[in-house]
Amino acid sequence: MIGYVTLGTNNKKNAEKFYDELLKEIGGGRFMETEQFTAYASSPGKPGIGITIPFDGKPATVGNGTMVALQVDNPETVNSFYNKAISLGAKDEGKPGPRGDSGFYAGYFRDLDGNKLNVFCFVSKK
Repeated sequence: MIGYVTLGTNNKKNAEKFYDELLKEIGGGRFMETEQFTAYASSPGKPGIGITIPFDGKPATVGNGTMVALQVDNPETVNSFYNKAISLGAKDEGKPGPRGDSGFYAGYFRDLDGNKLNVFCFVSKK
């Protein structure tokens, strides 16, 4: 159902460097660009993430309670993706690990503009 989400940025060049490096960890890359907006996806027909300078000309702000969740295949990818985000300057919001007993495994971080993201997978319960 989700086509793409956008995250505001106040420094598009820094945000692009961050997302260029981070999203290639899971096969993502740029597929659409304008002066104001850059979109990323694993292919044009898949859900994506866009970064944008707000169209109203006001500074980008972080949504309280807003988060983008990126699904991957396994805990190893969760770990490596989270670690890559941190190495690129993201701030920790919850180290990777199981959450509850539902098989949900996730790591949480904030990007350079303070937007909250997580990377997660489901693991089979034994």
